Amino acid sequence: MILSLQRLLAAVVLALVSATAAAQGVIYKCTPPGGSVEYTDIKRGKYCTAMDLPGTVIAAPPRRTAPGAARPQAAQPAAATAVPGAFPRVDNAEQRARDADRRAILEDELRSEQQKLAALRAEYNNGVPERRGDERNYAKYQERTAALRDSVGRTEKNVEALKREIGNIR
Repeated sequence: MILSLQRLLAAVVLALVSATAAAQGVIYKCTPPGGSVEYTDIKRGKYCTAMDLPGTVIAAPPRRTAPGAARPQAAQPAAATAVPGAFPRVDNAEQRARDADRRAILEDELRSEQQKLAALRAEYNNGVPERRGDERNYAKYQERTAALRDSVGRTEKNVEALKREIGNIR
């Protein structure tokens, strides 16, 4: 009884192992001139050969067409995406109100970013910020200067992006 259970278990494990080997695809044995051997699933040059493992199927290489031969054409995409008739529409007054709200929010963000930029530029002082008492080490001062420079650049980009976004509102 125990022996048949062990055989059954061994058969199930063998079936699972062969199923996973088949699902993994082709295994290549690569032997470059140096003599080292590598087993991989990626064919790397002329030194790799596909291994014939039990339970695996080696796929045929893709066919190459002649340079002058016509290639099959892919399906053409739809000219335009159709809008369903039941798609909710917003009247012009509602859209104008939404755009006005969006503009107000973006302008508020723009003002706060411009204030932040002015404060950062004042602290950065054209690349020569005032040295703090805790910066006895010159490297700390340089790190803070670099962080300020990065912050100024990032905030300038934010201001530009907000201006662009406000300009895109109808």
